[in-house]
Formats: sequence, structure tokens, C-alpha cells
Amino acid sequence: MPTAISTRPETVWFLNMEVVFRVPADAGVDGMTLIESLAPEGDSPPLHVHGTEDELFHVLEGTLRVRLGDDELVLEAGESVLAPKGVPHTYRVESRQARCLVVTTSGDFERFVRAASRSAEAPGLPEPAGPPTPEQVEALTELAARSSIAFVGPPLG
Repeated sequence: MPTAISTRPETVWFLNMEVVFRVPADAGVDGMTLIESLAPEGDSPPLHVHGTEDELFHVLEGTLRVRLGDDELVLEAGESVLAPKGVPHTYRVESRQARCLVVTTSGDFERFVRAASRSAEAPGLPEPAGPPTPEQVEALTELAARSSIAFVGPPLG
């Protein structure tokens, strides 16, 4: 019979977002990760592809505009979308901020987020850092590649 696994949330700042690891990949045997993220208006990662895992977004608060392959859709609180591995995707926060649950399946995305994060100094969003420098973009691109994530285009404008 399976054993229940309880984890203590860990909060970090990932770029301009607050990220809470609700269930880390190492809590179970299949590498499933549950992350809660809080992102400010306008937040949009580069268009990217996960090579090893699906990524599920469930919006808790706010509005996300999501590009998934050639499609674009708007998600409101209570709505979800699955970005299958191998399909280019990104999002843009269209509300003052958005809170989402993100589920991935192999631990690669979690490893990337952890490698690019810093300890949260307080609850909530960090001070905005502005656009990344070319050196920061190069470092993020290398970290992402180590986690089977490829940047393939710009953020949503």
C-alpha cells in the first residue's frame, strides 16, 4: 500500500516571481513536481520547449495569455492548460499579477528553477529586476539546456 508523503513548502524568488515548491520531484518515485508561482503583470518567459516533460498550468488568480504551438488562448482563474513536451509554449500575465499551480513530471523544470533562483527574503514578489543582461540570458539559456529546456523564441509582447 502506498505511503502518504507530506512536504514542507519552500519559497524562492525565480527572476521576478515568487515560487513555492509545494511538492518537490524527490518526494515521490515518478519525479512529479507541484509549484505555486506568483508573477507580476507583464511577466513572460521566452518561448520554450521542454524535451522531457509535460507542463500543466492551473490559474488560481489573475489572467494568463498562453501561446501553445500556433494557438493562443486566455486563461482565467479556475482554468487549466497542458503544454505537452516538445510543443513550444509561453505565457504573459495580463492582470496585475497571477497565481498559478504548475505541475511537471520528471524534475527537470524544478531543477532549472532551483538553479536560477535565490532565497526569498520576504513573502510576495521580489523587487523588479528589469530585463536581463545578455550575460544573464546566456547563463539562463545554459541552465535551461542542462534541464532539457530550449529557448526557441521571444516572450509574448
